This record gives sequence, C-alpha cells and structure tokens, in this order.
Amino acid sequence: MAGALNGSGRGKRRLNAEINVVPYIDVMLVLLVIFMVTAPLLTQGIDVQLPEASTEPLSTEEQPITMSVDKSGRYYLDVGAGTDKPLGDDDVMDTIAKVLRQKPDTTVLVRADNGVPYGDVIRGMSLLQAAGVKKIGFVTDPKSIGKSTDPKRPRG
Repeated sequence: MAGALNGSGRGKRRLNAEINVVPYIDVMLVLLVIFMVTAPLLTQGIDVQLPEASTEPLSTEEQPITMSVDKSGRYYLDVGAGTDKPLGDDDVMDTIAKVLRQKPDTTVLVRADNGVPYGDVIRGMSLLQAAGVKKIGFVTDPKSIGKSTDPKRPRG
C-alpha cells in the first residue's frame, strides 16, 4: 500500500513535446491557392501583341533589360522607376548607357507589338546600338510557324 501512494495518489506523466502539424498543412494549402491566383495578376509591362515564331528560349544567367515598343511606336524600358511611362530617344539612350556602365555585357530584349511599323523597331535598335548595347534579342510569342491567324498573310 505504501508503494502505491506518491503523495497525490497519481503517477507522474511525461510532457508531450510534439507539434500537431495538421492545422499548419491547411494554412499552407490556403496560402498556396492565394499565391497561385494572384501571381498571374502581378505581371507588369506594356500590353503588346507579340509576333509568332517557333524558336528556342534563350538561357541567360543575368536578367536582361526589356525595351517594349507599343502600337504607336513609343518606347518603354523595364529599368528603374516609371516603367509604364513612354521614353524619348535621348531618355532611352541615357538610361541604357547608365546600365551599361555598371554591366557592360547586358542583353537588351526588344518586345515590339505585332502591328508596330518596322521602321520604329529599327529606330529603337539603332538607339540601343548608339548607347553601346552589344547583344540585342527579340521577344516573340512561342507559337508554331505555318498556323497563321491572319487571313491576308499566305502560309508557307
């Protein structure tokens, strides 16, 4: 009888040091759904209709600069503040020159609207070359060639 009494009448219980992770999994899944829904809405840039071409994507280690050309031939750069404001020719050259002083091998990608006149794209490229850009690329919509959606344009 003396062995059964511990002063309070009960035996000692060990503390449970476990974390119940089931509620945390629910929270994680809710956050995952929220991020999946909001991520496509956070894309920034100028709305342009890119031409279609079947090409392989570029693999670069550094983030390139993008110069967008909208339907009316205005230029936009995705560098610094005010990426949604059109830039004049001198502003484009000055901004690119500042970036090239920091990183001389920076690639500039041209995102031109499908309906922009060819001369505006060439003028933008000549501005980039005058600023000292050595690597210029074009951004296209990754669709297959031969499936033209323009009825006036022959396939082929």
